[in-house]
Amino acid sequence: MAMRLILAAAMLAAAVPAAADAPTPTPPPASTATGLVDPQAEVLALNEDRHNRFTLPVLVEGLGPFAFMIDTGSEATAITHEIRTAAGLTPAGTAVLVGMASRREVELASVRRIEFGANSYTNFAAPVLARENVGADGIIGLDALQDFRVLIDFRKQTIAVEDGREKDRPRGYEIVVRARSRLGQLLITDALVEGVRATVIIDTGAQASLGNLALRDKIRAKRAREVVSTDVNGVEIIGQLAFVRELNIAGLSMKEVPLTFADAPAFAALGLHDQPVLSIGMQHLALFDRVAIDFGRQRVLFDVPADIARALRNAKRRDSYSPRF
Repeated sequence: MAMRLILAAAMLAAAVPAAADAPTPTPPPASTATGLVDPQAEVLALNEDRHNRFTLPVLVEGLGPFAFMIDTGSEATAITHEIRTAAGLTPAGTAVLVGMASRREVELASVRRIEFGANSYTNFAAPVLARENVGADGIIGLDALQDFRVLIDFRKQTIAVEDGREKDRPRGYEIVVRARSRLGQLLITDALVEGVRATVIIDTGAQASLGNLALRDKIRAKRAREVVSTDVNGVEIIGQLAFVRELNIAGLSMKEVPLTFADAPAFAALGLHDQPVLSIGMQHLALFDRVAIDFGRQRVLFDVPADIARALRNAKRRDSYSPRF
């Protein structure tokens, strides 16, 4: 059978062991921003899984609901062996799946339709994965999200899947960052890590944030300890945990940021092996009140806590202050 490359960019299926876990930031207080969600958007309640990511109900071939996570670090929408069996899905060949630690050949299954809220994705070949490596029944990947804006509201614990073609004004967001697309992935290119320019990937499928070795070497990060995680192929990756003094995205600065550094095949698959790059997981996204990933307009929007929002507005007036978490 023909081989095809399917990128599963930054899906870490296992959290760092408790003994080596980095401090988890506490979610910020509620913001006072208005215009939160388009009243016509499909709003779904989120369930927090054991790795502090989120799942939402999905129907597969009319069966379910099953618990899928929206993974903006994965090129492909995927299912587990249990769903393939329950829905009686037919084989669709094989593919090479690129995870954070490995490249593995996996089976594909032909899926006619999945439904999440009022939205659907039809007629695609889905990689079939082991549930224990995914941490959910399946993954909604970038292939199913290209016409949408995905809005995660950490205060309300909800997710809104909006038609990105109908969204224009970034209402209620203090930070709007333009991005460029590569393999369906939105890349933020104006981030600074300790003064070093780096590419940022927003990865809602990962708990921890991960940098590559090129970034580690540029900033000369001092290793704190080794941590072990497992990717979607069930392969372990050993990373080096360190604390970065400052991470700046669009003028917003975060201090003492815990990052794990590793030589990940997924970064190489994006053509970023030799360039400083990091994926931001839920560990740090949860510092914001809301995060919206707008694939149609190629931008990422951040709604920050009320005190940070005031600092941002003052900074715009003074043009001389970088607000900090």
